[in-house]
Amino acid sequence: MVSKLNSDEVLNFLIIVSIILISARLLGEVFRFFKQPVVVGEILAGIIIGPSLLGSAFPDLFKEIFTSQPRAYGAFDGLANVGVILLMFIAGAEVDLKQIRKEGKAAASISLMGLILPFALGFLCIWFFHDYIFAVPATDRLIPALFFGTALSITALAVIVKVLIDLDIIRTKVGGLVLTAAMIDDFLGWILFSIIIQMMNAKGGEANVTTILMILGFVAFMMTIGRWLVDKILAFAATYLSPPSGVITVAICLCFLGAVVTEYLKIRGIFGAFLVGVAVGDSKHFTHHIQSLIQAFIVNIIAPLFFATVGLRVNFVTNFDLSTVTVILGIACIAKIVGAGVGSRISGLNKNESLAVAFGMNARGSQEIVLGLAALQAKIIDEQVFVGLVVMTMVTILIAGPLMKRFLEKDLAMRRVNPEG
Repeated sequence: MVSKLNSDEVLNFLIIVSIILISARLLGEVFRFFKQPVVVGEILAGIIIGPSLLGSAFPDLFKEIFTSQPRAYGAFDGLANVGVILLMFIAGAEVDLKQIRKEGKAAASISLMGLILPFALGFLCIWFFHDYIFAVPATDRLIPALFFGTALSITALAVIVKVLIDLDIIRTKVGGLVLTAAMIDDFLGWILFSIIIQMMNAKGGEANVTTILMILGFVAFMMTIGRWLVDKILAFAATYLSPPSGVITVAICLCFLGAVVTEYLKIRGIFGAFLVGVAVGDSKHFTHHIQSLIQAFIVNIIAPLFFATVGLRVNFVTNFDLSTVTVILGIACIAKIVGAGVGSRISGLNKNESLAVAFGMNARGSQEIVLGLAALQAKIIDEQVFVGLVVMTMVTILIAGPLMKRFLEKDLAMRRVNPEG
């Protein structure tokens, strides 16, 4: 039986949570004041109190807080992962299924075009120019090429949800399209992710087919029978349990059960939480009041803990290489913006709407970092490449919100001038 945290470890855990939450919320509010996505401030808070700044300037203090009690930090990391699972749940609850049915074809066009071009460009870049980017030459370039193609092509669902919420456009036409396209993107990305991880671990390809079929079956179940079942369960909670806490408790329990299923299927728990959130949000028993209560707690308390951990994972100073960062950032942004922009135009959006969608889809996040850590541990990439991926993630998050806002404002201004345009 695993022993409990001792008193010193509990104290260290509480100190870590307090420092990270206070720092993330303060910087988040600073960015909110300047009309920028709060999530950027939360991630920058992690960089400031992480190894890059605090760890470099005051290494003893950093070690005392974050590494002196490994189990305490492990407990915090678990709490941060719970945060992103709950964020995905509330994001799913925000989804309007009627709008998705209406915009599904357009969202698929955006997602696929925004996925195929970056994947192909990333794959080919490493396949032909591996030795120029990596410090150590490789005899087998297939897995590194697949890794790069995947890492550069996937939109961060968790990040774009936070950006859409911060900009208050999650229920607009463009917000709905970006969210739906990002969901498709994330789904396909986690499938590719699971395949690459299994290839890293030298597992058979047969398991990949089984995983894909099982997750597709779970998606089909949650969008049909699962939605009906969730509605019945929430109806029971609304009738027989104390309101509104009964419905909230049951909804959160369903969220975690969905996360358990997809985590077991190797597609990560956040996707299961998102699917359950879609089903819960479709129920009339999950009222707007209940949704607002849950969202306020998750967005302001739990989610910042997760986003701050992004800046805690790597030292940007010692492992920063400008040429590596430039190559990764250039390939990622150009390919994704062009791909998603073309997909948006094909789907019928105008120029400014398409650019807003493209920059929204360009946001990367936790998936690239998770995949990068796995590749780093498997010695497929080195520290400089990992830092390049993290910097790319930070920059794409930083520019997503402001540029989405800019092009949507330009679109609104043009519509006022030419209402029929």
